[in-house]
Amino acid sequence: MSPRAGNAGPHTLAFVESPVQLLNVLEWAHAHAPGVGLTLVVLSPVDPMTRGQLRRMSDLARDEGHQVRWEEARGGPLAPFQTIGGLTGLLRRARRVVLGDPFSRYVQLLLTITRARDLVVVDDGTATMEFVGQLARGERLVRWHRKGGRPGPRDVLFAPVSSSARRRLTPGDSRRVQIFSSMPMEETPAGVTVGANTFAWTRSRFGPPRITKGADMVGTSLVETGVVDDGRYLEAVRALAEAHGATRYFAHRRESTDKLHRLAVETGLEIVRPELPLELIARRGPIGRTILSFPSTVVHTLPLALSGTEVRVAVCDIDPAWLTENASPRAQGFLSGVTGTARDVHRLSPTASPDTPKPVDPTESADTASFTGPPGPAGLTGPTATPGAAGAIAAG
Repeated sequence: MSPRAGNAGPHTLAFVESPVQLLNVLEWAHAHAPGVGLTLVVLSPVDPMTRGQLRRMSDLARDEGHQVRWEEARGGPLAPFQTIGGLTGLLRRARRVVLGDPFSRYVQLLLTITRARDLVVVDDGTATMEFVGQLARGERLVRWHRKGGRPGPRDVLFAPVSSSARRRLTPGDSRRVQIFSSMPMEETPAGVTVGANTFAWTRSRFGPPRITKGADMVGTSLVETGVVDDGRYLEAVRALAEAHGATRYFAHRRESTDKLHRLAVETGLEIVRPELPLELIARRGPIGRTILSFPSTVVHTLPLALSGTEVRVAVCDIDPAWLTENASPRAQGFLSGVTGTARDVHRLSPTASPDTPKPVDPTESADTASFTGPPGPAGLTGPTATPGAAGAIAAG
């Protein structure tokens, strides 16, 4: 066990489902619980890319002295029931629960079990901005790219659990709620304590990086979430890369293999598959002097992780013409807000010349491992729909 942390125990229990969430739990622990070991529960997804990143992040967490419990939470129709049953005792004993995605149906269901008096929400990317606003306005918890759509059967089935989770995330006489974030917040829910994530742990453990003369590009999953048309996205990537001399494209963990293959063939970019969140990859280096991104979490986090270096982050706005006909009515406003509230970044219009960056404020995340072909399924099977609240988890 690392001397940086004490004995792990049941008093602080953290739940994560993505590498970025796990990174931000480590940042929270560094800032608010130094020397205290956490019990960190990984609710593993089935996606091989995400699983690989989570494995590597789990190793870093163990190096910090934290206890990691890996749960095959989506390994079959009975997995949700087995996972929740196995965690019930820990949840009831925990005095503090740290979570990375309040929109997750898994997390919402677990919140109905815990008796913890302290709840901490760490960043799950730009979704945190939407969560804070919805909590402040007393709205139901809905991811921004789905907002405005008609609730499906699973949403209706899960509605009582979601409502209960929202109440538990609202401060009361016997419950304290903290949000630990690097995201800007226009609305702060009454009674909620807000802590700033400055990526101090990342800067203390990694870097400073070696900086190259060229430009690197950060990918996004806006195509995969149905927000941006794939053809328009490919054209935008090609134009941006040519204008700024980008040579590498750091893929988002959710980007499809087919799309990445097309990008490699049609743009000539070297596709880099992430092994860790981009904040860590960039901090370790080598990294381009300019990092190009579309609206995403990295326009808020990278300037913090790379503070003190000469790296410039530039963000390209999403042209409304790129949106799909199925995109949420909320999409354009949300994406504009992500860009407009970023600090220490240069803002690029979709048609801007590389010589005319418009200074603004910024930061988000990705990772590394050269693209050499489609990742194998590693024998994994996808979640199977089952009735009831636990069965509805798979779609959340």
